Amino acid sequence: MIQITDIKVPAEHMDISYVTSAAAGLMKIAPSEIRALRLTKKSIDARKKNDIHFVCSVECEIKNPATEKLILSRKIKNISRAVPYVYSVEKRPMREQRPVVVGSGPAGLFAALILAMGGQNPIILERGGDVKSRRASVERYFGGGELDPVSNIQFGEGGAGTFSDGKLTTGTKDKRIRFVLEQFVRAGASEEILYSAKPHVGTDVLMNVLVNMRSRITSLGGEYRFFTKLHDIAVSDGRLKSIVVSSSEGEEILAADNVILATGHSARDTFEMLYRRGIPMIQKPFAVGARIEHSQNLINASQYGESANRTELGAADYKLAVHLPDGRGVYTFCMCPGGYVVAAASEPESVVTNGMSLFARDGANANSALLVGVNTSDFGSEHPLAGVEFQRRIERAAYAYTGSSRAPAQLVGDFLAGKPSASFGETLPTYRPSVALGEISCCLPGFITDSMKSGILLMDRKLKGFACHDAILTAPETRSSSPVRILRGENMQSPAASGLYPCGEGAGYAGGIMSAAVDGMKCAEMILEQ
Repeated sequence: MIQITDIKVPAEHMDISYVTSAAAGLMKIAPSEIRALRLTKKSIDARKKNDIHFVCSVECEIKNPATEKLILSRKIKNISRAVPYVYSVEKRPMREQRPVVVGSGPAGLFAALILAMGGQNPIILERGGDVKSRRASVERYFGGGELDPVSNIQFGEGGAGTFSDGKLTTGTKDKRIRFVLEQFVRAGASEEILYSAKPHVGTDVLMNVLVNMRSRITSLGGEYRFFTKLHDIAVSDGRLKSIVVSSSEGEEILAADNVILATGHSARDTFEMLYRRGIPMIQKPFAVGARIEHSQNLINASQYGESANRTELGAADYKLAVHLPDGRGVYTFCMCPGGYVVAAASEPESVVTNGMSLFARDGANANSALLVGVNTSDFGSEHPLAGVEFQRRIERAAYAYTGSSRAPAQLVGDFLAGKPSASFGETLPTYRPSVALGEISCCLPGFITDSMKSGILLMDRKLKGFACHDAILTAPETRSSSPVRILRGENMQSPAASGLYPCGEGAGYAGGIMSAAVDGMKCAEMILEQ
């Protein structure tokens, strides 16, 4: 098998036959000598607006072994022998006590899958509902109904990522990433995620993927318990002995000597319980800001120029970051092309925003989180959970401003001018149930809004139109990452409770679907290796 990288493909010729011919040309053979070819990477190079093209990498199977040997002997640039990918899970004897996974987000999902593949029949506890019932409660909330504090955007099957863009990008260079992508495809995601440089599943597809992955885990002996919350833990002589879980049927004690804590970053009551039980944790910096919405057409034009209407290119995205003179960082996060701003609160009388895209990314607006770095010195307290209270103050101030689940919103032009907004321009907000026009400073601290203003103007130099007057800021965005890190050692376990595995984004060890999934796998592997 031969690997070829950096194949330039004009946007109008992006199909497998063109790529095959181009690959054959680089190898100096006829296309007919290629038995099979598959894309391993596909990205867009839009650095030059008059030369926007795709850059592809492929793996080729050559019909004649002698021809393959000849190709490799030429030592042609960007051509090498393909290294086969292998990740396997060895089935182990059943442990005396079944391992427990708390949370079914990406970390919990892949921890459970690896444990199930390893023959351990894990129990998966999820405080929220299965994806179908969860979707119903979320839609009621979007429609103006009351928040379900148990099953919502943050809590339920799939975690917070279920209602997102389903973005699978990561800076992690871990061998497990390929496995995660393959499992998503096996469960119904598009094969594009195996080679796209910026893969995404889309919230609509992700819901079906979760159902299929749950079915596989249960077929391997796993057991899901929805609407079941971790209520307490019991530790003796530095070792986890049991846990207490609560559901509509009451409380139950489960003997458990291996528990993976994959609760997500919004399980505030769980953080509080762990703190009371002496589980070591520390404050962690995070970021706060608002969602910024532009017309998707504006973003396409800014990124692709005259090629903006080419369907092959899809909805354009962006990723921006600037550093201010005072040392603050301002950056965009979780950019959702053709997406929607969504209501993401998990506590009553609070307002939280997030972003979401369907697989097609065909909405009229583009949105992303516009965030300002928050240091632990900004929390106002040295308590390990001070960051949680910092978030709460902002979320409750937003609710107090609107008196409901409506979110405070302001046009970018008015925000920069320091005046409240009274009407929309050409871009209309996508947040449901609705927004309350005014000033987002009603809930965000002054150092956040000041930094956002400076950041918007600097980002406009990088992305033309970013500071356009009619763009909309919807606040607040407070749940970009965990404000807490639950400490663990090299063995992935809490130093105060052997057998307790703080895991994923909520524990402070991941920053997205992929890194969380990989962290879940590592914790599960550690249990299997014991």
